[in-house]
Amino acid sequence: MSVLLSLRNVSVDLGKTRALADASLEVAPGEVIALLGPNGAGKTTLLRAVLGLVAALGEIKLGDASPQTLSARERALRAAYLPQRPQAIWPISVEALVALGRFAHGAAPDRLRMQDQHAVDDAIEACALGPLRQRRMDEISGGEKARAHLARALAQHAPLLLLDEPTAGLDPAQALGVADVLRAQAEKGGSVIFSTHDIALAADVANRVLLMKSGRIIAQGAPTAALTPDALRKAYGRPARLERVGSSFAAIFER
Repeated sequence: MSVLLSLRNVSVDLGKTRALADASLEVAPGEVIALLGPNGAGKTTLLRAVLGLVAALGEIKLGDASPQTLSARERALRAAYLPQRPQAIWPISVEALVALGRFAHGAAPDRLRMQDQHAVDDAIEACALGPLRQRRMDEISGGEKARAHLARALAQHAPLLLLDEPTAGLDPAQALGVADVLRAQAEKGGSVIFSTHDIALAADVANRVLLMKSGRIIAQGAPTAALTPDALRKAYGRPARLERVGSSFAAIFER
């Protein structure tokens, strides 16, 4: 499958508000794409439209099919979705939560085949959850919960990961760990689209960024090409620039 996702002139109306306007995007295997922009820019709406979770105008293809024509299982085999602040309030173990990612493959925490267990083990290792695998979800920290939910999405083994603010609330070290996971996913031939408010992290990890404002994509491309001072000012309403600091980036906003 040469194109994992295609959007052509996609718009979404939420009530009387056009939350997404004329968005176009193609995603090939091996890409990490960051969605940037202020609150209300349309980042979450774009991710939800990809999965057919909101009604949309225009054309959306997950691989070779519209998400609206796919069953829930077929969508799950093509794309794994991690919403903002996912909840797991029931007292199951971290390992059992991660195993829920195998549901689309016909497995469940109490009936894992060898390939399912390998997928769960690999996801737990990728997210550095080994010491926590038998801990209950209601006994671990918020950052640890976030990593467990990311591991569940990885265990799904979908070629496309859609992540809505996966580093929100994480400390810097954990956020860098998530960045490593996203890079590894691309290196294995998968692709990632993630939303974030961390401009520097997006510039570090993504090979393409989409800068959004008021439902529109106002700039896209490689981070250094798209995140110009003019584009950042247009998106955030303040003078800003992206600077390289050693091997990483920093986003500098003026008062």
